[in-house]
Amino acid sequence: MIINKRDLLKLGAASSGALALGGASAFASAESGPGLQNITGSAQPIGVAERKARVAKAQALMQEKGLDAILLEPGSAMLYFTGIRWWRSERLTAVVIPREGDIAVVTPYFEEPSVRESMSFGDDVRTWHEHESPFERVAGILKDRGLNAGKIGLEDTVRYFVVEGLKSAAPDFEIVSALDVTLGCRMYKSAAEIALMKKANEVTLTAYSHVWGNLEVGMTPADITALMAKAQGALGGGGIWNMALLAEASAYPHGTGQPQTLKEGDIVLMDCGCNVHGYQSDISRTFVFGEPTKRQRDVWNTVRRGQQIAFETAQVGTPAGKVDDAVRRMYEGLGYGPGYKTPGLSHRTGHGIGMDGHESVNFVHGEATPLAPGMCFSNEPGLYIYGEFGVRLEDCIHMTEAGPAWFTVPPESLDSPIGRMG
Repeated sequence: MIINKRDLLKLGAASSGALALGGASAFASAESGPGLQNITGSAQPIGVAERKARVAKAQALMQEKGLDAILLEPGSAMLYFTGIRWWRSERLTAVVIPREGDIAVVTPYFEEPSVRESMSFGDDVRTWHEHESPFERVAGILKDRGLNAGKIGLEDTVRYFVVEGLKSAAPDFEIVSALDVTLGCRMYKSAAEIALMKKANEVTLTAYSHVWGNLEVGMTPADITALMAKAQGALGGGGIWNMALLAEASAYPHGTGQPQTLKEGDIVLMDCGCNVHGYQSDISRTFVFGEPTKRQRDVWNTVRRGQQIAFETAQVGTPAGKVDDAVRRMYEGLGYGPGYKTPGLSHRTGHGIGMDGHESVNFVHGEATPLAPGMCFSNEPGLYIYGEFGVRLEDCIHMTEAGPAWFTVPPESLDSPIGRMG
């Protein structure tokens, strides 16, 4: 069984609990440790004024791109623009943002009080009963905003039954992608967003330091992730997700279902994160439990060098794919690869990050989007050697006018493998 990190992210966002690989054992009840206190009290959530400014920017982009409205289902996009925290079910709750005028919400009649509780601004809520079509309510919103035909944009997670319902209820509208609008807003983080991401990264990095000091022979991945989850929770992180891979299992970037227990000399590869007021961290660390071998040190040092090359290549105006190319070029010079083959770097060098753990755009070959201030990425050029072990170091960066800046600064040595805040 392969454990997929994207699934961990999705599940982690829906729960404040921990996700672990494997079954629990005696170590899982370990205390989170002294001195781990909530460090997120000063973190300021995104305010109403910023959300309204996001809607205004979206409306400007809609007019520029020729869209007449966009529709959002519950999830990070709805939360980003409106502050509404809701869930998806077979009963449609949606937000309509017209190219001009106020936003509106469609929701089942019996959900209206709860939805209104979650709203941070706006007052136009259209309800529907169980025997009625919510899409007729969407059509009514469009008509009331002076829209009788045109283009409705959907962001890329909207479900197919919504597309079919809109086609039936609003046949004079063309259904198109809203990514130019949603990404045009979400890809460029504000100072407030970056501050929240810094705090989430501080939680995760501090928790790593605690876990590194409390590893014991015989621990399973579940024991280690439970320890990490307790630490992140005590420090104030929410939406916690964790992964730990031991020894040969570390050669598989997202894991294996084979039993693992910690022994002297084992690689411990962890990939963990949390959120603070909805904004994510994503940090990977690779430890050796005991004295590292020369082989382990050499591979770890190569990965650390790859991280630095990625960081130095990520300059304003550079196509995002060139970051991946630069790292892969160095690796290939050492006999890894070629390309995405193993032994080598079998995944992209990094991904966008923000409210979602994985966002566009990516550090991947062929990605032409130029880097710009406000964009945020993971920087994680691992190396994976089947039958031996893998190493991944992952720290996130944000683009400034002067170039890249670390959220967390990678460690410089396998002997001191935590790093520090940027």
